[in-house]
Amino acid sequence: MLMDAEEQEYTLGVDEDLTRLDEGIRRLKIDYEVYFNGGSPRPPMDTHWRVEKLVKQYSDSQKLNYAQRFRYNSLVQKFSVYNDLWRQKLRGREEGQGRFAGRGREEAPEDGITRILCRDPSRESEKVDQLLKAMVDAKRKCGESIGNLDPLAFKKFIQDKTKQLQKSLGCKTVQYVVSVEEGKAKLKAIRGDD
Repeated sequence: MLMDAEEQEYTLGVDEDLTRLDEGIRRLKIDYEVYFNGGSPRPPMDTHWRVEKLVKQYSDSQKLNYAQRFRYNSLVQKFSVYNDLWRQKLRGREEGQGRFAGRGREEAPEDGITRILCRDPSRESEKVDQLLKAMVDAKRKCGESIGNLDPLAFKKFIQDKTKQLQKSLGCKTVQYVVSVEEGKAKLKAIRGDD
């Protein structure tokens, strides 16, 4: 079945919008990381608004074909996960938690080593965020690339590793240690204090 010119033009416009949505989410992720690491004085609300506008534009569209609907749903799911993470961090910042509260657990001690105890990382997202930030800081300190550190993949890794070590070591908590050794950032997991 051949598409008429109007349908074909609409399909190309939708594909361009979905590509813009994907790029917008990627840009927003970078902008929020810059903001939370102190590189920007305010959160990227303009970019956030533009991304939300694109999400809402196609939320109830019946003219998306199957491939476009699948791509749209994947992008919306990614945006939703990041949005929850950003909202938690913003709330923590407003309430003075985490690294925004002065000398807290998140700050690396003078020896440059960060130690964090985890019991259930799926319920301790702030600890996973602290670990991720410590790993990013350690990699930057060594001049290593941080482009391959995906927050979602990192969170899943910590959850899986904690369950695995709790089972194999018979412990309730796992201690994660982020350090710089021989010019490289290291993440180690050991038995925690039970």
